[in-house]
Amino acid sequence: MVDPELVDCLIVGAGPGGLVAATYLTRFHRRIEVIDAGASRARWIPQTHNCPGFPFGVSGSDLLAKLRTQAEGYGAPITPARICALERDRVGFVARDEQGRAHHARFVVLATGIVDRMPAFEGGPEALEEAIGAGAIRLCAVCDGYEASDERIAVYGPADEAIRHAVFLRTFSRRVAVILSEPGAPSQECSALARAAGVEVLPVARALEFRDGGACAVELDGAEPGRCFDTVYPVLGGAAQSQLAAALGARVNEAGELVVDAKQQTSVDGLYAIGDVVSGLNQISVAMGHAAVAASAIHQRLPPNFREDEASQPETAADLPSP
Repeated sequence: MVDPELVDCLIVGAGPGGLVAATYLTRFHRRIEVIDAGASRARWIPQTHNCPGFPFGVSGSDLLAKLRTQAEGYGAPITPARICALERDRVGFVARDEQGRAHHARFVVLATGIVDRMPAFEGGPEALEEAIGAGAIRLCAVCDGYEASDERIAVYGPADEAIRHAVFLRTFSRRVAVILSEPGAPSQECSALARAAGVEVLPVARALEFRDGGACAVELDGAEPGRCFDTVYPVLGGAAQSQLAAALGARVNEAGELVVDAKQQTSVDGLYAIGDVVSGLNQISVAMGHAAVAASAIHQRLPPNFREDEASQPETAADLPSP
């Protein structure tokens, strides 16, 4: 008899990875539940041209809507809530949300992502969002460095980290500078990298401001005059949302990201992780690949759910002809 409260898999997070995992598992005819706090990192994307299958670009919100429509079209239930605790029980896992509701599952997929550390911005969060929407603040050089080709680019962050990102961005523009987010000289190695790549290292920024013309104005410490840049890349790191797994003893790296095996399983049996919460390259296409791998592995581990031919089923009294 099927336990109505027990699902085959609970997916925590409905970003691109979580939604693809949901589509795979529902198409495997598995009973699942998706719990989503509504904070996918993809929502920050004004327009990406780096996502396979969208040659004319797609916004993060549109991509999430399409993936949600696909998953729900196959019957994936998506519940708005935030999971605040995850525990083991005798058959698998029990997750508890902020409303105190318990969600029981044989397997769990964490698609909880990371939270970017954003710079302080003149005008507050609204001005920051406006700058992101205009492409004056960009969050991923791999995703959209091409769109910043030949622009005036700045990388904002601690010296060594910012220099490494700036050298990467020299692929796209000859005008790339580093703006320090905190005092501190770069290492000799990174100083040499900056010189070799022609990357200017500027002092600590006192303020960042988005201007109507679509540029970011940066006020610098000392006597250095302020500068304007077409694009600023903050590289302040992010907080991996790995707390649920870490509380169960799952292995994490120095950045707090989850370490998984070739099938996306964490060091806790039955607990899988996909997308940006996992150590590796933070890309939508990578998260989708993680989802396919994890969902397929979970399906293979679950008890078989063979489809039966109706003609081969035993006859019941209702099926027998009347005497």
